[in-house]
Amino acid sequence: MRFAVLADIHGNWRALDAVLDDIARRGVDRILNLGDSLYGPFDPAPVADRLLVAGWPAVLGNEDRCLVDAADGAPASRTARCTLDRLSAEHIAWLRALSRTLSIDPAAFAFHASPTDDARYLLHEPRVDGRMHPRDPGDVAADLVDIDAPLILCAHDHLPRVIDLPDERTVVNPGSVGCPAYTDDQPIPHRVEMGSPHARYAIIAGVAEGPLSIDLLSIDYDWNSAAAEADKNGFPDWAAWLATGHAA
Repeated sequence: MRFAVLADIHGNWRALDAVLDDIARRGVDRILNLGDSLYGPFDPAPVADRLLVAGWPAVLGNEDRCLVDAADGAPASRTARCTLDRLSAEHIAWLRALSRTLSIDPAAFAFHASPTDDARYLLHEPRVDGRMHPRDPGDVAADLVDIDAPLILCAHDHLPRVIDLPDERTVVNPGSVGCPAYTDDQPIPHRVEMGSPHARYAIIAGVAEGPLSIDLLSIDYDWNSAAAEADKNGFPDWAAWLATGHAA
């Protein structure tokens, strides 16, 4: 089994198209989406339409959930409102139908952030210096005690990482397709930054047979046009993140 893993598209259709072109060039025809697909300062409809037509297995991300909640009348951030105003009822219905976890054959288990919390970092943690730091494999394993699958797939922190746990399970975060940097104030103020504006995803092979082959990939695309769209829509912070991969 060989498949591509996408995550954190954040409505960035330019980045998604570049990644899909690369996947097709490599001859991969199975794709898994780990969530946070639409939330961002772009027109998210092209991404939503592609995902609905493709029908790939997908999980619900925390920002996906925020969009659904906002559609139901909950308070929404400015970014969520920008996104929601450009989505159709069909797009929201697609988000609403997604589950928070997903088993992929018997050998892989997927979720957005952590198994029980769609907004809790798993492989990295913010510290008082405002930066993200890798978590110890033993601590990661303690958060995954109820998962038997040898391959565990997560996203949320936008930072590509492969980690082998002490019990021989492997955890993969493919990084973000559409957002290479951001700032947040939960659980403490911090910034996440890849240091370059490329789109990122992973290709995994050998899941059923072993040993695993995992490629973390970095793809060129027109990030300056993506940044310009974010800036035009009133989000200069996103524009800077997209153009540089850094978060001030």
